Amino acid sequence: MSSGTPRTLRNDAFTMFFIALFFLFIVQGLSEAPPAPPQNVRVDKWLLTWTPGAEETNTTFTVQYSRFDTKWINVPACVQIPSHSCDVLFTKAMDEHGCVMLRVRAERRGLSSAPVKACSGHGDLCTPEFNLTARPGSLTVHLSKNHRLAEEHADNAKHRVFYGREGELLEHYEDNVSTVSLHGLQEGQRYCTRVQYIYLGVSIGLPRCNRCILIPESDTKQVKIAASVVVVLAVIVLIPAGVYVLLFQHKRIKKCLQPPLTIPRDFLLEKLPEHRSPIIPSSPDEEHYDIISSITVDLKGKLT
Repeated sequence: MSSGTPRTLRNDAFTMFFIALFFLFIVQGLSEAPPAPPQNVRVDKWLLTWTPGAEETNTTFTVQYSRFDTKWINVPACVQIPSHSCDVLFTKAMDEHGCVMLRVRAERRGLSSAPVKACSGHGDLCTPEFNLTARPGSLTVHLSKNHRLAEEHADNAKHRVFYGREGELLEHYEDNVSTVSLHGLQEGQRYCTRVQYIYLGVSIGLPRCNRCILIPESDTKQVKIAASVVVVLAVIVLIPAGVYVLLFQHKRIKKCLQPPLTIPRDFLLEKLPEHRSPIIPSSPDEEHYDIISSITVDLKGKLT
């Protein structure tokens, strides 16, 4: 029994060690996050460029192409490359008109980021060109109906206009053959649009990169805002001024408000009728009076 105890302890120690090591790998695997997706993915003259996610290291990138947004195929020269650009001229031959779509994903230690689709910095046969006009509450996306795809497929070839506020994902879209007008937009906000060709509802070619514009405010709203600002400033200025005047200048105000007062010379003299002369008292020397020498009182209380 005593000789078997050390062996049992060793076996228990090895078991605990392997269990701890197993849990360590599990925790490390669960804590490992996929790399951040690339940003600013765009094509200019068949050169695809992008920027890696923030603070990403030991990351490679893979570029893929597709004709109708269904099956994505790796670009042979751009599989798990460490650089941030790829020459994609090879993909132009994969479609009759060279209308292919491109995307990039980041990879690290077997984990991949979400793929990010590329856009084109200029319009061409497979990428629509457009201009924007903004009005209060609305946005017009000017598109041409005369393009190569429309010549071949008529109204089956349309524009898909994605739109949304700047900084948000452009999830809303409208399809039309030519110009698209968007209504009900919030005034004073910047809105962005991205346009892509579609054929029978399926995306074709690269979309035109985002363009953003400010939706102006209506004159009525601007007047209301200006009036509100004036009222607020008036309240901020007038209330302290009024309090100051009432507390420290009330005596001066009261004095200024008093009317001028002059007392006429005949204010105390009674106005007499015109036919009567004023009674002027005579001097004491001119008055006549009798001297009373004595006063007697009878029994009945009468003076004599």
